[in-house]
Amino acid sequence: MQPDVVIIGSGMGGATLAAALAPTGRSILILERGEHLRPSAHDRDAGAIFGDGIFRSTEDWLDGADRPFNPGNYYNVGGNSRFYGAALIRYREADFGPVQHPGGVTPGWPIAYAALEPDYQAAEQLYAVRGTLGEDPTEPAHSGSYPHKPVPDEPDIAALRDRLKTAGLHPSSIPLGVDIAGWLAAGQTTWDAYPNTCGAKMDAETCGLKAALAHPNVVLRTGCRVTALQSGTDNRITSVVFEANGRSETIRAPIVVIATGAVQTAALLLASANDNWPTGLANGSDQVGRNFMNHNCSAVLALHPLRRNRAIYQKTIMFNDFYRGSDDAPPLGNVQMLGKITGSILAANSGLPPSLARWIAARSFDFYAMSEDLPNPDSRVTLVNGQIKLDWQRSNYAAHEMLVARLKRALRRAGFPVVVSRAFDRRTPSHQCGTARMGADPTTSVVDTFCRSHDHRNLFIVDASVLPTSAAVNPALTIAALALRAGRHITEVEFAA
Repeated sequence: MQPDVVIIGSGMGGATLAAALAPTGRSILILERGEHLRPSAHDRDAGAIFGDGIFRSTEDWLDGADRPFNPGNYYNVGGNSRFYGAALIRYREADFGPVQHPGGVTPGWPIAYAALEPDYQAAEQLYAVRGTLGEDPTEPAHSGSYPHKPVPDEPDIAALRDRLKTAGLHPSSIPLGVDIAGWLAAGQTTWDAYPNTCGAKMDAETCGLKAALAHPNVVLRTGCRVTALQSGTDNRITSVVFEANGRSETIRAPIVVIATGAVQTAALLLASANDNWPTGLANGSDQVGRNFMNHNCSAVLALHPLRRNRAIYQKTIMFNDFYRGSDDAPPLGNVQMLGKITGSILAANSGLPPSLARWIAARSFDFYAMSEDLPNPDSRVTLVNGQIKLDWQRSNYAAHEMLVARLKRALRRAGFPVVVSRAFDRRTPSHQCGTARMGADPTTSVVDTFCRSHDHRNLFIVDASVLPTSAAVNPALTIAALALRAGRHITEVEFAA
């Protein structure tokens, strides 16, 4: 039977859109290339996860110099959100307008923060966000409160919060999608980069898909790798071609949605080129694959040789004192806690002897410094003989170096004599986005403000590829909010047509 909607991908965007459309009663088919994550002996094994990369995909992409590398993405039901740090933070209001950075000026969004605020509020409800208002001076306006109280600081992190305040900072609780009691009952670890097989992390499968699949009109098929979209002479998408169980299948639907992530979405559109669209579907603007962004990120470890950190999960504090520009600095970015680094994690990522790694990890407080990467049309995804090539041209790095330097000085004021940092490399996906960006002008963007393709009326894209800018906070909640906005448009406009 032909569905009314085909959604390709079950990550944060695809799952949230399915949840938004499910109550309409329309037939919805979700195609996911991966399978469900099942509980295993490796779920809380730091050595297996961070050292052996047991959950990572084995595929290789090419970098800008045509050298192969493993990108570290995950292909499973729920997408990368099954491993995410569950930080569900709204973009700041200023992020929707042009912002002057050391590396250039961001273009702004075709919508203001106020247009997306109701969807942010709904996304926080759907993903059961734990948080509190009033702690962060950069927090944008909320039309309601968080549905749950924040995840509590552990004792050593509560003491850290006080030290940060003494150093002149404004620490606030990270809005988190974690049932902390349920998570710890399944294992005494943090959740950041660990697979969610216990249902205690509020990810795309646990929340979005669960809500969608509660309706009999929604069907999820796993093990289905979409290879191409086909379009007709009227520029509508006519069918979806995918591989399942070793054979090729084709399915038709009035509405087709791509939600496979910034890189894979661009690759699929490019791979679907035909005589009418020789440079790829939805690519009348020549912007598909361009403007790739990946946050500039560093791990910053602060320690005092005589002070231990006994935290298990740690990741409850962030601060945005360096986010907005000031008289003595431009906008620099967000700082938040990493999930607690253990000796095994540190040894796997640093090459330190295990005994020294354990000693450091027992005393370190671990931070994540994140700065905005700016859109650049030459930072892009292309295909080389069918293989993905990602030529990421990192931008605005001087601002990131300034953020790390300011963070180090602040942490020394907070009583940590030893502060070290290490930048994340391209093997660590840091919120990839931007390759099918949203805009009002069809000549310079791929989708409109409701995530509908300018070129194909029945094609929607609801993942990080549509983000016009990366801002400097985690994008998951913004992706979910945009999917809810797209779902409302499809329900009120497309289904009513």
